[in-house]
Amino acid sequence: MNLVGLINLNLSGNLLKGQIPQNIGKLMQLESLDLSMNKLSGWIPLSLTRLQFLSYLNLTFNNLSGPIPIGNQLRTIDDPSIYEGNNILCGPPILMRCKGNDVPNNRVGEDERQGDDEGLWFYAGMGPGFLVGFMGLLGSLQFIRRWRVAYFETLKNVYSWLMVSLQLNLARRGGKFSNEVRS
Repeated sequence: MNLVGLINLNLSGNLLKGQIPQNIGKLMQLESLDLSMNKLSGWIPLSLTRLQFLSYLNLTFNNLSGPIPIGNQLRTIDDPSIYEGNNILCGPPILMRCKGNDVPNNRVGEDERQGDDEGLWFYAGMGPGFLVGFMGLLGSLQFIRRWRVAYFETLKNVYSWLMVSLQLNLARRGGKFSNEVRS
């Protein structure tokens, strides 16, 4: 396919037969894909998960079967109605569960695995980042006397304000409770 710049593809209602081509994932700019009301059969290709700009998908009323691919942009298109009329499809977002041997690997390649690792590295970097920042604060308070005095004065003021507010609220409520008991 030399249609790499294609943005919209609507082949609905053309009574097309066969399978969705595996190389449909090469249409990297595709934003809208409508293959509804044809006679397409087979599995939905995993390469469909590579389409990063896909925001509209309609595969209704075909003879598609097997598990629905999960990954990348297809995660955001989670409306079960786009698979309606394909009674042999299974897996999220539709309610029909897949049998054990129908479940695909759903890994498109290194690109998708890299996306999963990003979250892991984000959380792995949070701990050391927090530790370095906290140690920087403590080091600054230890060696810069003016900051240390200002920090602890601020803490003292916040503590005093909280205690006064707490005592006032307790006194107000105590007054209400004592008035209610007397009546």
